[in-house]
Amino acid sequence: MKAILEIFRDRKFITKLNTLMFPIAVQNLLLASVAAADAVMLGRLDQNSMAAVSLATQVQFVLNMFIASATSTGVILGAQYWGKRDKETLNDIYSLMLNLVGIVDIAFAAACIVIPWVLMLFFTNDPVLSEIGCKYLRIAGWSYLITGFSQVYLAMMKVSERAGRTALISGTAVVINIILNAVFIFGLFGSPAMGAEGAALATLISRVIELVWCVISSYQKGFIHPDFKRIFKRNRLLEKDFFKIAAPILGACLLWGVGFTSYTAIMGHLGADAAAANSVAAVVRDLTCCFCNGIASAGGIMLGYELGAGKMEQARKYGHYLRDLSWLTGILTMLIILAVTPAVAEFMILTPEAKKLLYGMLAITSFYMIGRCVNTVVINGIFDGGGDTQFDVYSLVVSMWIVAIPVACLGAFILHWHVLAVYACTCLDEVGKIPWVMHHFKKYKWIKNLTR
Repeated sequence: MKAILEIFRDRKFITKLNTLMFPIAVQNLLLASVAAADAVMLGRLDQNSMAAVSLATQVQFVLNMFIASATSTGVILGAQYWGKRDKETLNDIYSLMLNLVGIVDIAFAAACIVIPWVLMLFFTNDPVLSEIGCKYLRIAGWSYLITGFSQVYLAMMKVSERAGRTALISGTAVVINIILNAVFIFGLFGSPAMGAEGAALATLISRVIELVWCVISSYQKGFIHPDFKRIFKRNRLLEKDFFKIAAPILGACLLWGVGFTSYTAIMGHLGADAAAANSVAAVVRDLTCCFCNGIASAGGIMLGYELGAGKMEQARKYGHYLRDLSWLTGILTMLIILAVTPAVAEFMILTPEAKKLLYGMLAITSFYMIGRCVNTVVINGIFDGGGDTQFDVYSLVVSMWIVAIPVACLGAFILHWHVLAVYACTCLDEVGKIPWVMHHFKKYKWIKNLTR
């Protein structure tokens, strides 16, 4: 308690954190609200549509892992160069990110539009869910062509202390997405009722609006925009630094993203009730993660500013503050999930068995969130902010791929455990690695100046 009070007495730290954290947290919350709106609206339509779209959007989840590896690296390096006030190198980082996400966007969009049934095979063997999911992906795939570009623009706004604009742009796009969801899913105002395909169309339109606004904003006074004359010019030293950081981040993103997708696939193969309950639990989890994600992103940027400016002791102090806040956030998140569980379960239209499973999944999720919050802030905020990106890879290989996924597969497909027992196995990774994370924190390998 004394450590927490000390944090809130440091007005400079709290002011900096709030300036970055609240816009980022709101942006994350609003983005997660789209998935929540899809689940609620499609859940009011029928259980199969909700479950199918939840499974299909795992493709975007994996896409986001690739995009995140590029944008996260850009934020890590960009924050330190911004702290150093080296805007020319910052522009080179901008261009490099745009080139990388362009390749990824095209690859995923092509797969969704051309071979959606192949992608759906990874997530379900139910022909009804697969058919609905394919219809969703054929339309949503077009939005994946531009997703990465808007995320690069938003990332650079955060680095250049324009986080408020990112929240405004993302927030408006989300509101438009949710409104169009209702219009196209249910057929309001004379529009045909499109169901799952309507949710995909709403996503596509909102993504176009988001990217256009990002580009326009980048040319306003006080913002930075890419210099397209340098877009294909190579800065070999910067590329070396970029990929040295990006490779572990991409590895961690893929390990975590594919691992989480595997969890969804495992639950999807346990029946429609398990898939539906897991879909709702995932939405609740993602919504409540927004605050710790905001702290992690803001904390990483703040550490980058201090490290780039050569203020190592200040960075160390901020790291301790962020670690302590992660525990407080985890406990508060656990209490929130336990409090909202009855309302969530009773609101959704589910079969009695699915509703029973949902109660159990949310109870397990509430305790899982302590580990999730601590690890997100410490690993993705503190460690990554200082360029210590390799630890995340090691921890995921052990906790997720050697422990959680094999145990969950064993329980689901060989030992035929109860659905909730299998679900609990998918939550082992975050809770189990907390002692390891705390031990690594004290080595202070994350205190690095990455600029040249």
